[in-house]
Amino acid sequence: MPDNPNISVFALPGQSVLEISGPDALAFMQAQGMNDLAALADGQWQWNGWLTPQGRLIALFALLRRNAQTLWCVLPDFPATALAQQLQRYVFRAKVKLRSRDDLHVGGCFARGTQASAEEDAASLDLSTGDGQRAWLIATTPFANDDASESRWRASNLRHGLPRLAAGAEPKWTPQQLSLDRLQAYSVKKGCYPGQEIVARTHFLGQAKRGLALLESTQAIADGASVSDGTRDVGTIISSAGHLALAVATLDAAPATIDGQPAQRLPLLDGLAR
Repeated sequence: MPDNPNISVFALPGQSVLEISGPDALAFMQAQGMNDLAALADGQWQWNGWLTPQGRLIALFALLRRNAQTLWCVLPDFPATALAQQLQRYVFRAKVKLRSRDDLHVGGCFARGTQASAEEDAASLDLSTGDGQRAWLIATTPFANDDASESRWRASNLRHGLPRLAAGAEPKWTPQQLSLDRLQAYSVKKGCYPGQEIVARTHFLGQAKRGLALLESTQAIADGASVSDGTRDVGTIISSAGHLALAVATLDAAPATIDGQPAQRLPLLDGLAR
């Protein structure tokens, strides 16, 4: 939890927690997730995700190792219940239990969290960067809604290149197209996992032609809006918060408009990799 108990904590609606437990929990997620769990110690977390066999991202999440037999996936967008149902098809004889922790609530605060905190049915995941402090909080007690703080949180995610994908949307983007290398969210060195061949081939052959672009407009930006360089379409808005948005765009393009409205490209901030 925050170092200062007087820090205001606010709800992050729509976010959920999937618990993966059992003697084979780590081995199961090592085989299914796109990142390497081998170096994670108890109380540590990483960005991770689950891909289609074609290497398209289904869900991006923070993966917390609570102990040698328990993992928590903190999901910003994809419902924990839906991910549990889909992963269940690959359990086979593994000694693994997948459980949507509907009793847990996800909140945030603009203060430094305790990086390795993993109390009973509670956790704090530090998201602080060089330009500010933030923490993801998980607890059994609901957090109060605060629209202004939630909007600020979403804007910070966008500025640091954390894509938010609409729940239920058809998987469309590869980790490289979402610039997830900036978050150290996938591995090209560990063993096989769904989509690994596509990810590795794209990495080693240098075939990624699109990546994330942070854009700002004078008007509110809608997800799915078309991005143009003035003469041709060069990308699509995938995440937005007011006048800020992330687009998957052609790497060598200079985006100029969003659905015909003027836009400027901003530099993505570093520091969110874990």
